[in-house]
Amino acid sequence: MSITHCRDTIIWEKTGKEMVRIPAGPFLFGEEREERELPGFWIDRTPVTNAEYKRFLEANPAYPVPFATQGWAQPYNWDRQTRSFPPGRADHPVTLVAWYDAEAYAEWASTRLPTEEEWEKAARGTDGRKYPWGRWERGICNTYEAGIGTTTPVGRYSPTGDSPYGCVDMAGNVWEWTATQDAGEWVVRGGSFINDRFQARCAFRDWDLPNSGIRLYGFRLVVSASTVSGCAAAGRLP
Repeated sequence: MSITHCRDTIIWEKTGKEMVRIPAGPFLFGEEREERELPGFWIDRTPVTNAEYKRFLEANPAYPVPFATQGWAQPYNWDRQTRSFPPGRADHPVTLVAWYDAEAYAEWASTRLPTEEEWEKAARGTDGRKYPWGRWERGICNTYEAGIGTTTPVGRYSPTGDSPYGCVDMAGNVWEWTATQDAGEWVVRGGSFINDRFQARCAFRDWDLPNSGIRLYGFRLVVSASTVSGCAAAGRLP
């Protein structure tokens, strides 16, 4: 069963990000493909990039830049003096961000993190598919199988690897924080560049402590349909 890509988009002016419309209605959730119902919402087409995160940091000059002292973090660390992201990674997803950082960005942007149900519907559509594009195919997402071993520019695998609604990088590249809590930790979705295809399935879920900001974690944001009701598709919002 196929789903036509939804082309309803808006630009959220605070962040400059394109968001796509996810219509209200039922979808199949989780490993058991349980039917659930969600109201409509809008979600970032791509994970938040380094260049987009820099807008938040420029507006909040006291907020710390993404940085970790461990050796593995070196390629992803920002310069703490110039507050600039690593060279050549403007359009890569921002990483080294904890759940608290994603929440701070969302508050600044007047948006919010998606629930894991919202994230999964945006990634999976309504037909319960395993991957955003359907069945597993090699070479259309940044997982362990790609052999890249680091982040890639958002949209590198678009449109072949897109979700039914046109969202990109919902399998691989970076795990994405959600607003869903599980046993004191916060759910992440989508897998990353070091995870294999099993963990990149739309239904796969993992979780971590909210202060964990490693090179594998990024995020994207949503707004409820009621927030943008009455706006024209492809319009600009304050």
